[in-house]
Amino acid sequence: MKNGLDETDMGILRLLQKNAELTNKEIAVQLHKAVATIHDRVRRLKEDGYIKRVVAILDRKLIDRSLIAFSHVLLSDHTAETLHNFETEVAKFPEVMECFQMTGQFDFILRIATSDMETYHDFYRNKLARLPNITTVQSFFVLSETKSDTAYPL
Repeated sequence: MKNGLDETDMGILRLLQKNAELTNKEIAVQLHKAVATIHDRVRRLKEDGYIKRVVAILDRKLIDRSLIAFSHVLLSDHTAETLHNFETEVAKFPEVMECFQMTGQFDFILRIATSDMETYHDFYRNKLARLPNITTVQSFFVLSETKSDTAYPL
């Protein structure tokens, strides 16, 4: 049991991470449980925040987001206000897929998705670089993708 979850809860989470389109009936069959039990468990897992949301994962190349950059950002100061303002502003950019505050040499790592280098350059020059308190941005571009998974091992 992890965090008060039993094996049925863990099984539901494993299955839904791999395919969120599974019906309660399909989950019940795989876990050898009653449909009503699965329905109640899924509802509780959502209410308790274990399942944050259900999404469709798109093929980025088919929607013209084939350039991925990981940009490391260093800020000039580290007051709570500066950090909060950066996070608030960068979260508004649709190109920024993820933003992580980090330990180490840089303050943040951003995963940025654009259609090509020209679009990234426009994003960098006209959005990211215009944010206050940025000292350094160092970007790394993805050449190939070996693994991309959204499911956590449970």
